Amino acid sequence: MGIIILIIVGGIIGWLASIVMRTDAQQGILLNVVVGIVGALIAGLVVGGDTIMNGFSLSALLFSFLGAVVLLAIVNLFRRGTVR
Repeated sequence: MGIIILIIVGGIIGWLASIVMRTDAQQGILLNVVVGIVGALIAGLVVGGDTIMNGFSLSALLFSFLGAVVLLAIVNLFRRGTVR
């Protein structure tokens, strides 16, 4: 059940991170949501399964958001050649 919540929250966080980075109009919502999900999953693997997979917590939300922002910056760098 934790992975399903992580995917849903990752999609929402990807959308919010794209608004923060001002890439919501250029890349489209689908790419932003997918990048958010992948960023949240990668953050879960890097930080450790105990922090992210045990349920909803503020630290899990923060790591997921940071993972989505970093991955969006990387995608933006390859798509446009610059990070905003």
